[in-house]
Amino acid sequence: MSAVLPLPAISIGWRTALVTWCLFALLLTVLYFDTAAAMVGIWNRSETFAHAFLVPPIALWLIWRRRDELAALQPQPQPWMLPLLAAFAGLWLMADLVLVNAASQFAFVAMLVLSVPALLGLRVAHVILFPLLFLFFAVPIGEFMTDPMMRWTADFTVAALRLSGIPVYREGLQFVIPSGNWSVVEACSGVRYLIASFMVGTLFAYLNYQTWQRRAMFMLVSILVPIVANWLRAYGIVMLGHHSGNTLAVGADHLVYGWAFFGIVIFIMFMIGARWSEPDPVPIKAGPDSAGAAGFAARAQPKPGSKRGLAPMAAGLLAVLLAPHALLWGLQQIERDAAPVALTLPASLDGGWRQIDASGSFAPAFEGPAVAVQSRYADASGATVGVYIAYYRAQGDGRKLVSSVNQLARSEDSQWNQVASGALATRAADGVQPWRTAVLLGRAQDGARRQQLTAWRSYWIDGRWVASDVQAKLFGALARLRGRGDDGAAVVIWVDADSRDEARAQLERFTQQNLGSLQTLLAATHQAR
Repeated sequence: MSAVLPLPAISIGWRTALVTWCLFALLLTVLYFDTAAAMVGIWNRSETFAHAFLVPPIALWLIWRRRDELAALQPQPQPWMLPLLAAFAGLWLMADLVLVNAASQFAFVAMLVLSVPALLGLRVAHVILFPLLFLFFAVPIGEFMTDPMMRWTADFTVAALRLSGIPVYREGLQFVIPSGNWSVVEACSGVRYLIASFMVGTLFAYLNYQTWQRRAMFMLVSILVPIVANWLRAYGIVMLGHHSGNTLAVGADHLVYGWAFFGIVIFIMFMIGARWSEPDPVPIKAGPDSAGAAGFAARAQPKPGSKRGLAPMAAGLLAVLLAPHALLWGLQQIERDAAPVALTLPASLDGGWRQIDASGSFAPAFEGPAVAVQSRYADASGATVGVYIAYYRAQGDGRKLVSSVNQLARSEDSQWNQVASGALATRAADGVQPWRTAVLLGRAQDGARRQQLTAWRSYWIDGRWVASDVQAKLFGALARLRGRGDDGAAVVIWVDADSRDEARAQLERFTQQNLGSLQTLLAATHQAR
């Protein structure tokens, strides 16, 4: 008759390792408190990430479920993981230099997760691998999907309406049907549904399936289902409004209907997924004189040297945690005496371009610049070009050069509607000049020509022109590491022309004549810091 081996008592090695890990986690939280607090702040104010409050307790519960297996192992520090932890500490530093909150928060959680195999060993980390990886759901990442998902939702809704026999006129994310006007805004993108569904779907797959194939398949389903469900939700809401004379599914009602529809869809997804659940594996029982019991007991015994290796490992981890803060403090001392920004656009530019009245013209929506200047220029031929420069210095939350809130026109803008976007490169004196392009339509007015703007924008950072947000962040971090400060500017130029070819020709002529002057102006502003 076999008997289940009783759970061994917690060894001295486990107690020492756990105390050391808890001290590390506490020190990590204290040193990186601003990062942790910013992460929790996003959970608190954003409905998209409110579910993240559940991530830490769920992870702890999942670890508690594996306590028997953990007690049978002996912690073994892994010094070779210090370089990996240092790499994420470096990532945190780079992200903090250019205020990429998602990256700094990801690095913070990664250091917490990697401290488990570093201090407790790979076998311990393997047993609780899923709970450790589950902690990454606490990082508020995913809003970069908002814009493409808004476009997909608009594409599907318009196509479905036309298949339903309803005529639709579309401009970008706004469309008109006979019963009224509709637009796809951030709340309609479905990002919050997608993130929540993926988190609970991943947890469901882990708890209900044992093979990686079924887990991966259900996780994929938990991504696809909310995307398609959001498309159907948007289409259904428009149809409800259309057939009810805009008395149903309008205002805040469509959000309530949306969450109710999403809840039903997820419930059905789980009900179907439960049909293929796999039972937990039966624990192997061993008799007191069996080889299995002997191996079990042997694994539970402390290994020589494991306790001695913990102290130098803890010292190495302390150095890894402190190094980024020491470097950041040094850079902040260099930058703290920066002068206020003084920037003025010249009254005239090369090629005969002269300032004209800019009142009532288009203005990009950039938040928190140290200085924002704008003007319109006209040449002898009558062509006009608008110029906008948002200059940033001493960047922080709410005043970042590269930010998703900085847009040419926001989705809720009642005056301008962005209907196209792209990228191009033009010739410049020192090479190729990159631009991000957009076409914006003005609000229709009775009896008046509707404005159509073609806008180009680019970033200027420490003498470099870049159009990519990622490149802008990277060059911004390198500039700060070189002691050049965090100065940067967004430059937007635009023309009002019905023909896109005509607009491009005017903008190319203006930039070839004056981009060098604008760069000299920005460089002088930077030097005056």
